[in-house]
Amino acid sequence: MLKGISPIISPELLKILCEMGHGDEIVIGDGNFPAASNAKRLVRLDGHGVPEILDAVLKLIPLDSYVESPAMLMATGEGEATPEIWATYEEIINKNNGETKISSIERFAFYERARNAYAVIATGETAIYANIILKKGVI
Repeated sequence: MLKGISPIISPELLKILCEMGHGDEIVIGDGNFPAASNAKRLVRLDGHGVPEILDAVLKLIPLDSYVESPAMLMATGEGEATPEIWATYEEIINKNNGETKISSIERFAFYERARNAYAVIATGETAIYANIILKKGVI
């Protein structure tokens, strides 16, 4: 056990966050996200929601300040309401990283990007369209 690190961060996830370099991406997927079939490296954090994992991860890594949008959400279908959880993400990201632009990308483009991400975290999040990609910055 280490001081100052959330107990949500497993040893496996801590290792992955350490291995990631500037520009590498990590996906935090909701409970419906096909994590196992889209991950190069899969970390299971079942029983935890995306907001608590997002907060714990962002306490350990910065987001990339060299890109327009270092945080990307899976876009909803046309005509669907904006998920309430997105406001929570914005609050967590801005608290940990300062004012940050968050963008959304089309669902199948999101899946493709997830397949190329350094790792995918599978969660027990029940909110829909609660998937997010983070691009790691420079420490």
